[in-house]
Amino acid sequence: MLLKLAYTALIRLFQLCLLRSTPAASRDVEIIVLRHEVAILRRQVNRPDLRDHDRVFLAAASRLLPRAAWPAFVVTPATLLAWHRKLVARKWTYPHRSAGRPPLDPSVIELVLRLARENPHWGYQRIVGELRSLGIRVSTTSVRNVLRRAGLPPSRPAGPSWSQFIRQQASSMVACDFFTVDTVFLRQLYVLVFIELDTRRVHLAGITTHPTGEWVTQQARNLLSGADEQLAGRRFLLRDRDTKFTSPFDAVFTSTGMRVIRTPVRAPQANAYVERVIGTLRRECLDWLLITGPRHLNAVLTEYLEHYNQHRPHRSLDLTPPAGQTTPPQLTILTGAVQRRDRLGGLIHEYAQAA
Repeated sequence: MLLKLAYTALIRLFQLCLLRSTPAASRDVEIIVLRHEVAILRRQVNRPDLRDHDRVFLAAASRLLPRAAWPAFVVTPATLLAWHRKLVARKWTYPHRSAGRPPLDPSVIELVLRLARENPHWGYQRIVGELRSLGIRVSTTSVRNVLRRAGLPPSRPAGPSWSQFIRQQASSMVACDFFTVDTVFLRQLYVLVFIELDTRRVHLAGITTHPTGEWVTQQARNLLSGADEQLAGRRFLLRDRDTKFTSPFDAVFTSTGMRVIRTPVRAPQANAYVERVIGTLRRECLDWLLITGPRHLNAVLTEYLEHYNQHRPHRSLDLTPPAGQTTPPQLTILTGAVQRRDRLGGLIHEYAQAA
């Protein structure tokens, strides 16, 4: 455009020099002829096809002529003024970056899609928590948009909320309950688990085929003797009204200063924390495996609870695992390769940045 503008200006300069060297009478006749030719062209063309260098020249020439002479141009005076305003605006307009959040790095998008495809039961919050453990800070909305654009399904709805009383007393409470697992040989196994309500740390107390009051009481003694520091300062034990929880079982905890609270009859939501943990054990682990016996079940639950307590992020703990972890530096792009660690034969995946 600049080359064309310089060429047009040079041609017009030569024409002005030629007009100065010609007599005034012939110059006036030439101007009349040119005006008549312009009038003929205006009748034939509804709208002239002007290029950028034409607009620049006409806008500059309009500043050299009085306003009364502007009808000589092929455009209207309003158009000339608009062209001049655009030239001034272009001179004083600086390039600027569009507003809004910067886009995600392509490597982060690929990692989000990888986590979603390799773990179809994970939701938005679960993926955000896994990314945070890798030192990548991404919002839930960004993860949702990435998955929606890829056509991946959303997370399943969250479970019911906990009662206000239990939330306030969580730091001083422990809950326990039984659940059953059917082996591949249709043999029923009973599992006793405890959960600390404030840290969400889960303890596997024992597995048996015939839970009796004496067996349950001994598992309580074993738990207290092996987890003194973790259960120190607890004041309440929350349990249901199962007959396997006998008076000697309660006495084990009351001897340490704890108070045993029994839930109402047929009210599983009153012990919602441990019920939710049992549901998580089934959905993420037990529903995908065939258990052969107590030793096999003990090995499976031990490895899964190690993952649950040490690595798996928890929503109520600001997407950190129950055992806690050192917060890595918050990154927006990957600085190294992401390695996957398989647990339970690849059923569970853990991710960490390579050293």
